[in-house]
Amino acid sequence: MSKLAKRIWNTVTTILLIAVILVAGVIAGPRLAGLQPYAVLSGSMEPTYHVGSLIYVKAVDPTEVSVGDPITYHAGDYIVTHRVVRVDTEGQCFYTKGDANETEDGGAVAYESLIGKPMATIPYLGYIANAVSSLRGMILAVTGVVVLLVLMFIPDILTKAEEKDKAKAQAAGNVKNADITEKKED
Repeated sequence: MSKLAKRIWNTVTTILLIAVILVAGVIAGPRLAGLQPYAVLSGSMEPTYHVGSLIYVKAVDPTEVSVGDPITYHAGDYIVTHRVVRVDTEGQCFYTKGDANETEDGGAVAYESLIGKPMATIPYLGYIANAVSSLRGMILAVTGVVVLLVLMFIPDILTKAEEKDKAKAQAAGNVKNADITEKKED
């Protein structure tokens, strides 16, 4: 492998590895700060949170939630992020509505269902987070990282193989030259 090809190969694989590390850090890193990432899968909160975005949700006490705050909560088997339009402190529940929806959501959200408030969002990263959250996606992601790491070492492996071939060729050439020298001396 030529030096230029090796340099290009190393640059590309290094950039890809850095990108993978950055994406993993952006998805998992905020958990260390107490934020939980969630992928936005519907357009009910457009234009505040775009489909495919990743939102970071911070746990909050229900008493810290006011009308106008977006909240993330459990709704049966789903996790929903909608905006609070009314708070019922006696009934300990919130009434919500998606920013893109015309009408208020059908039922109340109990305080116990509250996960927290979205604190930040990153467009498009939710697609990746959602993909790797399944077993199949995780296997593909880990396999991709392993393949990338292997690809990073290919130039070194090829260079060592070329050096061995050159050494063998030189050794074979020296043996032939020695034979020729011996024959001339006779």
